[in-house]
Amino acid sequence: MDFPEDLYYTKEHEWVKLLESESAVLIGITEYAQEKLGDIVHVDLPDEEDEVHMNEPFGSIESVKAVSDVYAPVSGHVVENNSALLDSPEAVNDDPYEDGWLVKVEVESMDFAQELMDAEEYAEFIENEED
Repeated sequence: MDFPEDLYYTKEHEWVKLLESESAVLIGITEYAQEKLGDIVHVDLPDEEDEVHMNEPFGSIESVKAVSDVYAPVSGHVVENNSALLDSPEAVNDDPYEDGWLVKVEVESMDFAQELMDAEEYAEFIENEED
């Protein structure tokens, strides 16, 4: 399973990518999460300029198995949502770290990084969760 080294991860299986030269991040769900969900058929995302709050749901992903909330790993406001997912939600399955990103958020503070796991820590977390 792939966990890119340049991302941060949450226990709820979201990833966060810091964007260079911006105080914004991209947020998506991990390869592990999309595999557990199965075929994704719908994605509900916040609108641009909506506020998101750390550890609170900001959207949902519907798969053939269930509907799951997606939790914000940061606080801030949405500057862009991946509207392409409205027509092609399967992009989350096909490419969760690139085309399957969910939202771009202008963060209030970079302190969130202390709350998140790096790729190695996340891989260990997944191993323990599977046991």
